[in-house]
Amino acid sequence: MEVCIRPWLQTDLEPLLLLANNKKITDNLRDFFPHPYTKADAEEWLSFNTGVNPVTNFVIEADGYFAGAIGVMPKTDVYRKSIEIGYWLGEPYWGKGIVSNAIHLMLQKIWRDYPHVNRVYAEVFEHNKASMRVLEKNGFHLESIRKQAVIKNNMLLDDYVWVLLRS
Repeated sequence: MEVCIRPWLQTDLEPLLLLANNKKITDNLRDFFPHPYTKADAEEWLSFNTGVNPVTNFVIEADGYFAGAIGVMPKTDVYRKSIEIGYWLGEPYWGKGIVSNAIHLMLQKIWRDYPHVNRVYAEVFEHNKASMRVLEKNGFHLESIRKQAVIKNNMLLDDYVWVLLRS
């Protein structure tokens, strides 16, 4: 399956709505990603992410179809050498190696576009073993487990911090 990452377009509205309105996805993301995911949510996201420079949030495409999203959050101040990545994938695309490929593409982009960054990390909720596996496949190592650091769905969860250092 051919995977690419690209900037957001206004035409992504319908596929975004179709895939993002899934509790199985929101259970693994921060609360700013709402459930239910409404048309207003999608329109707000697209207005924030289309036509921007630099692009920090991208669509994941699989064989030319909208499959999910991946993005970076450059850090500032004393953390300015670090960048956080985050991603989600529509349920019909799970288990096909798409996120692993998208992370690989994002890492290439990070190392090229952010030459000052030497540390890329992702935070994963304790129950999201699939996400941990794709990070490990991309060379990340488990740096720490922040005990009961997350409150999600009224439950305290451990937060697994996965890190990749520039080689």
